[in-house]
Amino acid sequence: MKVLVISHMYPSTFNEVDGIFVHEQAKALVKEGIEVKVVSPIPWTPFPINHLSAKWKAYSMIPLRSAWDGIEVHYPRYRTYPKEMLFASSGWRMYQGIKRLVDKIHQKFPFDLIHAHAALPAGYAAVLIARRYRRPLVITVHGYDLQVTFYKSAKCRSVLLRTLEQANRVITVSTKLRDLAKANIEFSEKVVVINNGINVEGCVSGEGTLSPNYTDHRILLSVSSLIATKGIDLNLRAISRLVDKYPNLKYVVIGGGPQTAVLRKLTSKLSLDKHVEFLGQLPHEEVLSYMAIADVFSLPSWKEGFGIVYLEAMAYGKPVIGCRGEGIEDVIENGRTGVLVKPKDVDSLVEVLDFLLSHPKEAQAIGERARRLVTENYTWEENAEKIIQVYEDVLCEA
Repeated sequence: MKVLVISHMYPSTFNEVDGIFVHEQAKALVKEGIEVKVVSPIPWTPFPINHLSAKWKAYSMIPLRSAWDGIEVHYPRYRTYPKEMLFASSGWRMYQGIKRLVDKIHQKFPFDLIHAHAALPAGYAAVLIARRYRRPLVITVHGYDLQVTFYKSAKCRSVLLRTLEQANRVITVSTKLRDLAKANIEFSEKVVVINNGINVEGCVSGEGTLSPNYTDHRILLSVSSLIATKGIDLNLRAISRLVDKYPNLKYVVIGGGPQTAVLRKLTSKLSLDKHVEFLGQLPHEEVLSYMAIADVFSLPSWKEGFGIVYLEAMAYGKPVIGCRGEGIEDVIENGRTGVLVKPKDVDSLVEVLDFLLSHPKEAQAIGERARRLVTENYTWEENAEKIIQVYEDVLCEA
C-alpha cells in the first residue's frame, strides 16, 4: 500500500521536533510494510522576507527535499500571512503550492490513499488532491482544528467542517476531540479515535545523566509550548504556596513560546527565582533525560487534544498531573495511573502536588502503574496497526 502524507507539521532543519509525532507514526507504518512519502508545505520566504528575522531566514534555508530515518520528505513552499491572517483560505493556498509537486510524485509513486494531518490547512489541500486523483482521504485531527480554528471566525468554521465532511475517515487523537467532531459534522459515524503513541525504546526507566546540581532537589517538570492554555502559571502559583514546606523543590520548565517573558516576570513576582528554571526548547533526547530525574510531571493544560508528553513521562514511571475533561483522560485513571485536577484551579493543584510530594511511596506506585499501562498499550506500533485497519477499510469502501 502506498500512502501520501500531507502535513505542515513535520521535522525539518528549521525545527527538528515540530510534528515529531507525525514522523513517528510514519516510521511505524513503514515498519508494518506501508510505503510512505511525505509532503510538508512550509511558508514561502523569498527575498527580502528571508532577511526580516532569523525565523524567516531559517525557513528559506529548508531544502526542498530531504529524508528523515529513510522517509522521503518534500518541503514545497506556499503563501502564508503573519498571525494566521486569512487563515480560512490557507488550505487553498497550500493546494496551489503543492499540486505540481504531487503531480511529479504521483508519476513514480502512484499512491493509493492520502493521509492529511489537521483539517486546515493540510486537510483542505488534501481534499483537492484526493479529488484530482480520485483517491480516498483520511484526516487526523490533533486538537488545533476543533479547539482553536473552529472559533476563529464563521468562515474558518465553515471551511473546517466542509473539509472534515469530505474526508472518507476522520481520526481524532482523543475521545474529547471525537465528541467535538461528532457534535459538529454530518456523517459522524466516520469519526474514529486512535490515540497517539510513544517510542518505548526511547523511554527507559532509570536515573538521568544530568548535572549533579539536581541531586538534592525534588524536581517538578513541565514540557510544553509556553502559551496561556498550558497552565504553567498555575504551577508557579501552586509552587509559591508549597516552597516553605518543600524548600528543596525545583520547578524545571522546558519549552518556548509567547508567554515566556510573562512567566519569567510572574516567577520573580512570586519570589521563586531560586526554585524555577526556564530551559527553553531542548532536543528530544535531552528532554527525556529530565523526565528520568523528575519526581512529578505537571501540565495542567485546559485545552489539550491529547498530549504525548504525558505518555512519555508516564513511560518513565512518573506520576503525572493533567486536567479533567481533556484528551489525556483517555489514559489517566484518576488516582491510579495519574492525577486529574480541576481546570484553572490552583487550590486543586496545590492539594495534589502536596500529596504526591509528601507521599513518595504512593506517588511511585501511581508512576509504576502508569509505566505498565503506557508501555503495553500506547506504542507507535499499536497506533500503526489501528491506522492500517482504517486504511484498509477506506480502500474497501472506495
